[in-house]
Amino acid sequence: MKPDWDKLMAEFNGGESALIADVDCTAKGKPLCEKAGVKGYPTLKWGDADDLQDYQGGRDFSSLQKFASENLKPQCSPANLDLCEGDKKTQIEELMAMDLEALEKKVEEGEAQIKEAEETFQTELQVLQDSYKTLQETKDSTIEEVKSSGLGMTKSVVAYMKKNPKEEEKAEL
Repeated sequence: MKPDWDKLMAEFNGGESALIADVDCTAKGKPLCEKAGVKGYPTLKWGDADDLQDYQGGRDFSSLQKFASENLKPQCSPANLDLCEGDKKTQIEELMAMDLEALEKKVEEGEAQIKEAEETFQTELQVLQDSYKTLQETKDSTIEEVKSSGLGMTKSVVAYMKKNPKEEEKAEL
C-alpha cells in the first residue's frame, strides 16, 4: 500500500483543498495518532482535522485516487458554513450560538462517555478472555483424559472387529 499512498501524495499535494500525508505513530507523530484515535497500522483517516473519519475503501491506487477526487475538498464545517445544508447547518449554528465554556464542557462529557465505553469494553473483554481460557483448558484436559483412558485402542479394536467378525457373528449374517 505504501507505494500507492506515496503516489497519491505526490499527485494531490500542492493543491489548496487537501493535504495527503503520512504520520509515523511510533515516533514524533504518536500524540497526533492518539488524538485521532489510531489503534492499528496502517490506518487511513480523512476529513476535518478536528473531526477525522475512518477511511473504509480500497487500498489500491485507483480506489484511493477516486476517493480523494470525490471527497477531499472543502466540506461543511464551521469554517465553511456556506457548504452546509439542512440539519448539519442547523446543528453547527446551534453549537456556534453556545459559549465556549459550555462547548468545552460538552466535548469533555462526550470524551468521558467514550472513555467509559472503552474501559467497559476492555473490562468485559478480559472477562470473556478469561472465560475462553478456562473453557479451552477444560476442553483440552477432557480430551486428554478420554484419549489416555484408551479411546484410541478401543477405536482400533472396533475397526478390527468390524473387518474380522467372529465365527458366530458370521453365521448370523
